[in-house]
Amino acid sequence: MRLGVNVDHVATVREARRGRQPDPVAAALLAEEAGADQITVHLREDRRHIQDRDVRMLRELVKTRLNLEMAATSEMISIAASVRPDTATLVPERREELTTEGGLDVVAGREKLEAAMERLQEAGIRVSLFVDPSLAQIEESLRIGADAVEIHTGRYTEAFGGKGQGEELERIADAAKLARKIGLEALAGHGLDYQNVGPVARIPELVELNIGHSIVGRALAVGFAEAVREMAALIRYHRAGDLIPRREMRSPR
Repeated sequence: MRLGVNVDHVATVREARRGRQPDPVAAALLAEEAGADQITVHLREDRRHIQDRDVRMLRELVKTRLNLEMAATSEMISIAASVRPDTATLVPERREELTTEGGLDVVAGREKLEAAMERLQEAGIRVSLFVDPSLAQIEESLRIGADAVEIHTGRYTEAFGGKGQGEELERIADAAKLARKIGLEALAGHGLDYQNVGPVARIPELVELNIGHSIVGRALAVGFAEAVREMAALIRYHRAGDLIPRREMRSPR
C-alpha cells in the first residue's frame, strides 16, 4: 500500500504569517526520505495554503510521485497541464469550507468532469476522482474514463469508536471491491490518523492512502520525518499483520 503525504497544512502555518517558513517543499522532501511514496497538495482557488510556486517547485524536486488535488476549473486544468503532476485528483471545492466536505457528484457533474479529464489525460496526467463510498459514483467514474477513485473516508473517521464505525468501514470496503472489480485503482483518504488508519489499511483492494493533517500534527511532537516514518510503519503493520516487527512502530501518546 502506497502512502501519499499531504503537506497542505505545512503551508497553512506559513500563510498565517505570509512568510517563507515553514516550507511545504522542504517538508515534502523530508517525507520522501522518511518513506512516503507520493506527495499530495491541494492548490485551491483562494490559495489559502499551497501556492503556485509550491506546485512548480515540487514538480521539479519530488522524486516519487506528485498528486495535485484540484477543482475541475479552467484555471486549475491549465495549471495542471503546464506542471504535469503524475496524478490529478479532482475534488469538490467551496470557499466557505474548512476542508473538503465530501466527494464529487460524478453522476450530476458528468459533463464537466468528463471534459476536465479529457484535457488532463491528453497532457499525460493520470486522473483520480475523489468520491464518497457510493457504488453508483464508482460505476459512473469508470463510465466517464477515470483512471482511479479516491474514496472519501471522512464519515468513517467521524464515526470511529462509535456504533457507526463498522457500517462506514463496510461502505468503504464495498466501494473499493467494486472499483477493483471494474478496473479502477482504489485509493482512500480524509481524516485518517494514527488511531483509525488500521482498519482501512487492512482493506486489500485499496492500494494507496493519502494522509496529511494528522501527520503534520504529530510532527509538532516528534518531527516531520519521524511522523511520516510512524505512519508508514503503522500502515505496513496493519497491512501485513505480525510480519512487521512491533519495534518499528512508536505509537503516539
